[in-house]
Amino acid sequence: MSDALTLDELAVPLRALRLLAADFGHLPAPCAHVSTIYPNRLELSFHDDAVKDKALADFEAWRDALGITPDTVDCREQGGGRTRALTLTANYAGAELRLVAYADVPAPATAAGRDTR
Repeated sequence: MSDALTLDELAVPLRALRLLAADFGHLPAPCAHVSTIYPNRLELSFHDDAVKDKALADFEAWRDALGITPDTVDCREQGGGRTRALTLTANYAGAELRLVAYADVPAPATAAGRDTR
């Protein structure tokens, strides 16, 4: 017999995703991640692509819609200070819901107006 989880054992985060899609389908679409490593976690992540600071705005739209207070958000920088990461963890429909946003940190301006990085 295998020690691998079954799809049934991921029912809690998958159910949470289904409820979020039904209740918040009007919000920006995140990257959704369910893993056998954390079988009760649903992670929704937002990444800046072509639109600057869109990930942060999308993260905030979800945080606000879920009624999660701003003081629960952890803000860090990574990648040598080039990337800002916002994270929060909350309980939703029995699942550990983790929201994450990644956005570029604006480059510092120099006296000549050039990026110093």
